[in-house]
Amino acid sequence: MIHPNYSNNSTAEKAPGLLDMVRDKLRLKHYSLRTEQAYVDWIKRYILFHGKRHPRDMGVKDIEAFLTHLAVERSVSASTQNQAKSALLYLYSEVLEIELPWLDNVTQANVSKRLPVVLSVSEVQSVLAGLSGMHALIAALLYGGGLRLMEAVRLRVKDVDFELREIMVREGKGFKDRVTMLPESAVSGLKNHLARVKMLHEEDLAASFGEVYLPFALDKKYPNAGREWGWQYVFPSRQLSVDPRSGKTRRHHMDEKGVQRAMKQAVFAAGITKLATPHTLRHSFATHLLQSGYDIRTVQELLGHSDVSTTMIYTYVLNRGGKGVVSPLDQIGI
Repeated sequence: MIHPNYSNNSTAEKAPGLLDMVRDKLRLKHYSLRTEQAYVDWIKRYILFHGKRHPRDMGVKDIEAFLTHLAVERSVSASTQNQAKSALLYLYSEVLEIELPWLDNVTQANVSKRLPVVLSVSEVQSVLAGLSGMHALIAALLYGGGLRLMEAVRLRVKDVDFELREIMVREGKGFKDRVTMLPESAVSGLKNHLARVKMLHEEDLAASFGEVYLPFALDKKYPNAGREWGWQYVFPSRQLSVDPRSGKTRRHHMDEKGVQRAMKQAVFAAGITKLATPHTLRHSFATHLLQSGYDIRTVQELLGHSDVSTTMIYTYVLNRGGKGVVSPLDQIGI
């Protein structure tokens, strides 16, 4: 249903109201703040691209023209183009309630066929040795449990099971939950870290704070749950901040950019020339498990891949460089 402030003759001057409708719908569907920001940004770009016309006055050809522009003129990646497409389809189907036919005339962005960057075991050791504090603990979970960076920084205390040596990853990619391993070598450091985090939480409670964001409007169903220890982030931010959605002062999880910067410095200090990021540790986790003889289905489950074909990319990494084949240069013995 369209907001009563909007008519078919609406222009971009009404766009802020339209964007509020988009935000409200995304929050109702429990989309993350990052997805909300990305979708709103793409919708803004779409409106500006077409001279600030209202989306209700546009249709399939206008969407196709915008997506083609992204691929041809802006040279965006396939994943970026797909995100823009998803945002516009959401706008029309969920907000404006307009059904669109299939978008057949979009020039598709080129899909990258690059193999993932993988570190050797010794390179991983060097990188981990160059990290400290929370950055070192997060890196240990990325490599030791195959977590994505955002999965690690969003971890809650209740989802770490020290008895079973398991980590429950909530709302991973595709809104899926999964269980992965808690590395034995990370247990002691993680316990000590959580002891310090608990002290910080108790200080927040004493100062009338101590609340964290709860997903799926659980704060309305369980008003006090956001202050409970189990719901606290394993890797909290150093500062309290105002939640942009609720306006409440809370302690959010740490900023992932700090981990990215620390990883970059550690890679440089180790003398590694590969373009390694925190996600490289997840790639290395999968590759090293396969090298150790674990079957691909097990690795697939630990990574949370829906299709084993996604996990198969790591078998190509294992075969890179012709392993098992003797180079002709080595045969002539120079």
